[in-house]
Amino acid sequence: MFKINPRVQGTNKKLIDLYQQVDPSTIGHMTDFGFLKNLKPLYRPMRFVGNAVTVRIPHMDSTAVHKVLDFVEPGDVIVVDMSGDDQRSCWGGMVSYAAKTKKVAGVIVSGCINDVPEILELNLPVFSSGISPLTTRILGIEGEINTTVSVSGVSISPGDLIVASDDGVFVINPEYAEEYAKTAIEKQNSEIDMKREIDKGNSLASLSGADKYF
Repeated sequence: MFKINPRVQGTNKKLIDLYQQVDPSTIGHMTDFGFLKNLKPLYRPMRFVGNAVTVRIPHMDSTAVHKVLDFVEPGDVIVVDMSGDDQRSCWGGMVSYAAKTKKVAGVIVSGCINDVPEILELNLPVFSSGISPLTTRILGIEGEINTTVSVSGVSISPGDLIVASDDGVFVINPEYAEEYAKTAIEKQNSEIDMKREIDKGNSLASLSGADKYF
């Protein structure tokens, strides 16, 4: 059975612009939740921010991955939940070409990818758990589009904000995103002043507060 829900525009331009200034590793000082820890970028440097469009597939059937491309808009991030399959690839050169044509911001795959040279030539930002020549097929078994999915133990809903950089991927409900972003930007700005103090000869431990534990 296939299930398709309407695309959700959960993010807005203000949030997208705000998070262009934020690195996921800065958020990592603030919360343990929302990080896709088992995924790596296909290449570096890599950075993208966008609105999540989700798709879930069973082990061998990537029918829904092809169909989800009918629903994306420029700036979206396609998030593929492969239901725990870490052996097969559901994302290769042809879907990458279609995604690039649709001007997606990036792609998140809970499993493997293939056709690496083609994806690199397209310069399409992709995070995945690895690379495999063993691929899925168009079998018409089942799939879901724009439903809540799970990647690296993180629940991702359609319209969630996806923030990706060389350090990794962070996912957050847009309702709570602005507060995290403002705190992160303040922290990043404070690090500039801290570096100036280090240049003056002050110790990092005294500036960070680590000294009080010794």
